[in-house]
Amino acid sequence: MNWEICWLPLAALAAASAVHAQPIGYAEALRKAQVDQPLLEARELQAQAAREALGPADQLPDPVLRGGITNLPVTGAAAFNPNRQPPTQIQLGVEQAIPNLAKRNAREGLALSDTQVSQARLIMARRDVAAATGQAWIRLYFAQQRLALAEAAQDDLRALVPVARSAVAAGSARPAESLEIRRALLDLDDARTRIEADLASTRARLVRFLSDVDPMASGAAPPADADAARLRANLASIPEVQMTDAVAARADAASDLARADLRPDFGVSATFGRRDPDFGNAVSVLGSVTLPLFTDKRQRPRIAAAEAQAMAAAAERQDTLRAITAQFESDLAAWHSAMRQWQRARDELLPLARDRADLETASFAAGRADLIDVIAARTALALLELDILEREAAAVEAAAVLRLTYGEDLP
Repeated sequence: MNWEICWLPLAALAAASAVHAQPIGYAEALRKAQVDQPLLEARELQAQAAREALGPADQLPDPVLRGGITNLPVTGAAAFNPNRQPPTQIQLGVEQAIPNLAKRNAREGLALSDTQVSQARLIMARRDVAAATGQAWIRLYFAQQRLALAEAAQDDLRALVPVARSAVAAGSARPAESLEIRRALLDLDDARTRIEADLASTRARLVRFLSDVDPMASGAAPPADADAARLRANLASIPEVQMTDAVAARADAASDLARADLRPDFGVSATFGRRDPDFGNAVSVLGSVTLPLFTDKRQRPRIAAAEAQAMAAAAERQDTLRAITAQFESDLAAWHSAMRQWQRARDELLPLARDRADLETASFAAGRADLIDVIAARTALALLELDILEREAAAVEAAAVLRLTYGEDLP
């Protein structure tokens, strides 16, 4: 089989993709992902709506305009005549309700906590978009690296094809040994197929956040390290905790509003009454006050319910903080594991595999090893290098997730 001909369609496809792809670095991808995102736009508008509602929260209710006829007789000689009796008036007046100050302050507290909730949701959305974008970029970057490595390894093995033919023709190698190159190429072919699938899927994920480009990861990958102590100290201020703080503050404001119902509200009204000129016009000014009677059946049950909600919100905050701490420690352990596996393979396994490939090649050149040993050593080296890239990608991704999720690299 002519392997060069088999790879022509794939090479053409890769070349066409590279022509249209737009190189983008890690930091640039994170910045672009924060622009033109429908989710972020929705969260921005929700935050704006909450801010707009904050100003009117503690304002007095709208005044009420009242008008009508009072004391109009409907029977007798003066029936339906507004000018026959002194009490009959055509009235026009204004009434203003004045809730107590504690109630107005509590309503302002509710509106303020709503703005904090919406702001926390916006920060969470930005963080989630950044984390997803960072993960997709890292996976795309290392998929590109692995694909280039697989292609180089295939070229290296194809260079042994004429060597195998010559060895078989000279009688220094068995005919079956030449088939080993094809088997090794098929192993790398399988690896390359998986890499190409990863490349396509990760590019699609990245396009989700960079919809106006066909991205190709360029530049350097982000570092594989993370400051665990700094991140751990920052746990209490990550968006999820900010959200629970805002929810707890809203529950406290609702409790204050319920307790404010124990205080009386006030009202004032002024009315002008037009009467028959013989009797003269009249003006009325009245005040009103609510009477919070029967509080055990009305206000206090609502206060108890609001206080229970406030205690529940405080408990949920503690639970959220515990869950976040546990998740952080789990993510940190996953990062440590990925780092150790990558470093062990890079620092210990890779030198052994390279030494083996070099020694087998030298032994074959000296006539002390079979070609099949060289093929096996080089194939094992190529597969190990691909595995090391996967391990490095896992370490870099785990570190980026830690930094983006727990605070260092929040956009």
